Amino acid sequence: MLERVYWFVVKALLWLFFGSIGYVVVLKYVPVWVTPLIVSRWIDTLGTNESSKVYKSWRPYDKISKEAALAVVASEDQAFPTHWGFDFDEIQDAIKENQHRKRPRGASTISQQVAKNVFLWNGRSYIRKGLEVYFTVLIELIWGKKRILEVYLNVAETGPMTFGVEAASQRYYGHAAESLSRNEAARIAAVLPNPRLFSIKKPSNYIQRRTRQIARQMRYLGGQKFIRNL
Repeated sequence: MLERVYWFVVKALLWLFFGSIGYVVVLKYVPVWVTPLIVSRWIDTLGTNESSKVYKSWRPYDKISKEAALAVVASEDQAFPTHWGFDFDEIQDAIKENQHRKRPRGASTISQQVAKNVFLWNGRSYIRKGLEVYFTVLIELIWGKKRILEVYLNVAETGPMTFGVEAASQRYYGHAAESLSRNEAARIAAVLPNPRLFSIKKPSNYIQRRTRQIARQMRYLGGQKFIRNL
């Protein structure tokens, strides 16, 4: 009996291992229409007065303003073009700062955020963190930087029931993400830390200030040429 259980577990793990690799390979080429976060947000609206309509529209990387791509990199992960999924300098800085902060500061890269949003559930646990590391390594190896950034721009939560920069641009600016200006892109990036609290349409003083800071960082990085060779 123990031997049967052992081989069952081994086979199950092998199926999960090769299945996860296969799924990552498929998503290198297929648009990511649904994520666990989208499902979770939709479930949260059930039985409430909130609208359950999901605003999401996939756009390929070449159909999204590079100002949007630059804005999220400048705001979320300036080492994105050069790291291999993890920014260890940021992780060390966050560990030191969190010793004196009431609210912990995260150090997740764009790659880690994509791995978390596309493949994993909400919550905090060592198992989930381990799987985040695993999928981050996989997408870095299989997808590459351009595809990771493309997926991020399409699945990141940008407002209430709103996912991706195309949906945010259409909903809050009234035009396609392909024509986003630098200031518009910077404002979308400014709300990413908490898009259900912060508003693109009605930015607070904090968001307006953060928008200006991100726009300055975009200039300091050298503009769109910073992400040209992803």
